[in-house]
Amino acid sequence: MSTPMDAFDDVRPAVECLDLLPAPVAAALRDRRGNVPVEQVRYVDTDPERADTAVLVEHCGAWLLEQSANCVVVAGGRGGAVTLAACMVLAHTRADVNGVVRRHLGARKASFAPAGTATGESGMEFGGITPIGLPDGWPLLVDAAVAEVPHAVIGSGSRRGKLIVPGALLAGLPGAVVLEGLGV
Repeated sequence: MSTPMDAFDDVRPAVECLDLLPAPVAAALRDRRGNVPVEQVRYVDTDPERADTAVLVEHCGAWLLEQSANCVVVAGGRGGAVTLAACMVLAHTRADVNGVVRRHLGARKASFAPAGTATGESGMEFGGITPIGLPDGWPLLVDAAVAEVPHAVIGSGSRRGKLIVPGALLAGLPGAVVLEGLGV
């Protein structure tokens, strides 16, 4: 089986490409401490027109779908208070926003956050939001299947470029909670 690194011509350590990443992502990588060394995070420069997973998979091959993960921002509300959270699910699944996410956040209602809210609050571009460098205090809900992948292709915070990250690193990010059944 191919690895995500096989799908791209130029794969570099992300810490060598900090100038190509949005400020919150670059800062999070620069300051990264954890069980998985930051040197295992890779950066690949991709055409912004291929930022969407379906387009990237069409270009690189269907096998890449099983090794890609998406980060979506959700808003959970209860009594006028809104909590923003990020969810990481494998690309061939969708986040169970109205079930697992809503219950975990203790929200009465949960939905995908408006694009302007997601980008404005995260400092990242729509279509490239990544769990690396999220604002302090945001819950990061990681599907157990994502935590188990050896390497996942994820957004880089920008529509240009992707990160290839060990699932264990995603599970160990600040605010991360691994949940069974998040991706359905």
